[in-house]
Amino acid sequence: MSTSLPTTFPLSTDRLVLRLHEPSDVSWLLTVYGRPDVATYLLDEPWTEEVARTKSAERLQRTGLDSPARALALIVEHEGAPVGEVLLWYTDHERGVAEIGWVLDPAHGGKGFASEAVGAVLDLAFSTPGMYRVAAQLDGRNTASARLAERVGMRHEAHLRQNWWSKGEWTDTVVFGLLASDCG
Repeated sequence: MSTSLPTTFPLSTDRLVLRLHEPSDVSWLLTVYGRPDVATYLLDEPWTEEVARTKSAERLQRTGLDSPARALALIVEHEGAPVGEVLLWYTDHERGVAEIGWVLDPAHGGKGFASEAVGAVLDLAFSTPGMYRVAAQLDGRNTASARLAERVGMRHEAHLRQNWWSKGEWTDTVVFGLLASDCG
């Protein structure tokens, strides 16, 4: 498989700027990921300051699919302020398989920002030479993210019943996927 082409950041959409993480983003990350309502459908408990610092440091290394991390972590900004985050990472670089995830600050929900940002990152993913498939795996109760996946063209592929032990209970996982051939 050929390597991906370097991408210049930030990326711009009609209303948003998607940029690489900066050390100062740790406070925004803590504010959003520290919320119990945001953490409900995520793998982690609400973040503490220490967790936010650790996760922020990890995200600073995720500068592109062509980086050593083979991952991309982008802050989504609207009018100069962070409103969300989109992450994209290879799960099988050799075969061009990646996974995507996103979080939007609930204060900015219902405006289409998440769809616009995720759509832009999917466009970026499939402009990467050799990219074959991008998947999103969601907590089955996260209907808002499931609707977003469908809005950006991902197909509902699976519903795994009680396959993940999370925060003291068995949870379902829904899987959405998009193939390069779907984008043609």
